[in-house]
Amino acid sequence: MPTPRVALFADTFHEVNGAARTCREWHSFAQRRRLPFFCVRWGSAPHLSTEGPVWTLDLVRSFCAFPVDPGLRFDPCLYRDVEPVAAALESFRPDIVHITSPGDLGILGAIMAARLKTRLALSWHTNLHEFAARRVSKLLSWAPARPCASAARAVERFVMDRVCWFFGRGEMILAPNPELIALLHARTGKPVFPMGRGVDTGLFHPAKRTRTDSAVVLGFVGRLMPEKNLRLLVRLDAALRAAGIQDFQFQFTGSGSEREWLERHLPSARAYADLDIFVFPSRTETFGNIVQEALASGVPAMVTDAGGPRFIVRDGVTGYVASTDTQFCERAVALARDRALRREMAGAARHQVEHSSWDRVFEQVYESYDRGRTGA
Repeated sequence: MPTPRVALFADTFHEVNGAARTCREWHSFAQRRRLPFFCVRWGSAPHLSTEGPVWTLDLVRSFCAFPVDPGLRFDPCLYRDVEPVAAALESFRPDIVHITSPGDLGILGAIMAARLKTRLALSWHTNLHEFAARRVSKLLSWAPARPCASAARAVERFVMDRVCWFFGRGEMILAPNPELIALLHARTGKPVFPMGRGVDTGLFHPAKRTRTDSAVVLGFVGRLMPEKNLRLLVRLDAALRAAGIQDFQFQFTGSGSEREWLERHLPSARAYADLDIFVFPSRTETFGNIVQEALASGVPAMVTDAGGPRFIVRDGVTGYVASTDTQFCERAVALARDRALRREMAGAARHQVEHSSWDRVFEQVYESYDRGRTGA
């Protein structure tokens, strides 16, 4: 069967987040393999370019676009792009339209698939319902705990209902972990296939380590936003001190609304450097690209039992999966105390992800397109 001609509508491409990284890697994969691929993305100027079988269409958001997250916006005037995008797609002749979220370009992609009577695939990259609940909780932090929690749950249910309705418009869905695969199949009745994430094991490698000091460095890389649950690290800081561990540091790489709070409450936090323990307290992650990058770098990871990272970390082998905040702190303290255990986990972490290439991720996506057509 010939390789399908894929049109990807990427709501995020140039930004720093997991979904954007996946879209960029897919674009590169198509270029390397010389696959028929049409990427629609937001840019600084309208432009259609071709490189062999790979087409790239840059669109520009209107002045009506409003922010929905740091670096991300939604353009309510997306309908002005319907005709020019349709004209370009009619020339490309896609077999399948693939969208990555119910954002502005995702909606435009769904419109295009319906208009051209083309197969529509959707991949889940962000737990929007959990993000919304976290934001509401922070916004209502001044309110009594019970009504605040009730409001957050109501918002989470509402957003989840809307997102599942949107994902149900497609012929097939791809999701990054077993929990989401089961949930989306149950909510939409559509076939759902796995779509993991890759890691560049050459770029992320233990050989990049340059530190020689004896301090224990605990670090986080990513967006410093409320949904990452980073304030738990202040409790971890206290637990480390209570355990008599003094020679440690927290290091953060990323930007977001939590940076100022973290720097104020964690005076040992500074710029990113080599890590001994990767601490990832988020409970809203769909996959956790950065967790794989930490493992590839030979750094054991400390994660929670909610979201995608728990399917990446092998509990007690390449890090720990904690079920409570107390357990998260206890196990991180145990790792900080035991250099030999960290060394053992570091080796196992690197070994676990050595064959988790981006190429294999996208090969499986194309295999899923065939399975989705046959209903397998």
